[in-house]
Amino acid sequence: MSEKTSSPITLVLLPGLDGTGDLFVNLTQELPRDLKIITPAYPSPQFLSYSELVPWLGDVVPEVGPYVILGESFGSALAVKFAATHPRNLVGIILAVGFVSNPVRSWGPIPKLLSHPLLCRIPPPDFMLEYFLYGRGAPQSLKLAVRQARLSAGVELLAKRSREVIGCDAREELRQINVPLLFLQATKDRLVDRGCLEEIKRIHPEAIVISLRAPHLLFQREPRQAAKAIIRFLDSLTP
Repeated sequence: MSEKTSSPITLVLLPGLDGTGDLFVNLTQELPRDLKIITPAYPSPQFLSYSELVPWLGDVVPEVGPYVILGESFGSALAVKFAATHPRNLVGIILAVGFVSNPVRSWGPIPKLLSHPLLCRIPPPDFMLEYFLYGRGAPQSLKLAVRQARLSAGVELLAKRSREVIGCDAREELRQINVPLLFLQATKDRLVDRGCLEEIKRIHPEAIVISLRAPHLLFQREPRQAAKAIIRFLDSLTP
């Protein structure tokens, strides 16, 4: 497989809960230099729901030329909702550690309690971030980047986006998607479990699934393997 894609497709990267896009740096360093990449940060400090982010995304994507939207975690449901509007020039979507409905519903009432702004003000201990996000053996640079992304987003926004995730439902929109879909699964993900992938496969059985041995922060821990999967997907598309 070539590390360089000749595709003129633009890749739009939608970040996770922090909304900054700063944590994509490891991935973008592994992607071809000639690939056009757009990494928009979600509006801040105001909070926009998924329904409000759909028209915002319409103003972000390229006006000319084909493009693919990659939604990571929080951004995955947004990617699905946007794709369901059948925007011009969208030729594919990629969902990374994604979901189309509440990914932590098996946790009962705990997520709603944890998403309360007062509790969000308490910095999570390292062992929790290691368990749920970056896994064992993460470099210190990633740990610091995660802390910085949390600070950049702010407590209020994190709390509101967390509640938006808990209440999200993009299953009907997933049924309306008519472009190729790639799902990147992190097999060691302790935040978004395999049930989310199984739900997506039931609704959209044509989805392509690639599993990588990684924690929830897939792009940050396995950027090279993830980039290879993305390149193959882009090269398979015909603008």
